[in-house]
Amino acid sequence: MTGTSTLPSPSARPLPPRSLVGAAGSSDPERRQQLLDRAAALDSQAKAAAEQGDTDEAARLILESLECERRAGGLGPQVLQLIKPRG
Repeated sequence: MTGTSTLPSPSARPLPPRSLVGAAGSSDPERRQQLLDRAAALDSQAKAAAEQGDTDEAARLILESLECERRAGGLGPQVLQLIKPRG
């Protein structure tokens, strides 16, 4: 069977923003806390922007905050659950 793989190469994946990349020596709990702190700061900025009526900026900040929370949730031990189909 000949053919090429349709999976994207690892280099094709987008890189996270530099501000979210931890230092080489930082551990997952430290990096996770940094991301959660950043998410909280962005949330405060979004609230202030919304109170000033700048809904576009508030929306952008909320999305960036959610991205930080998502990345923080992905750190730490990962559990792979395999589901065996019933035959």
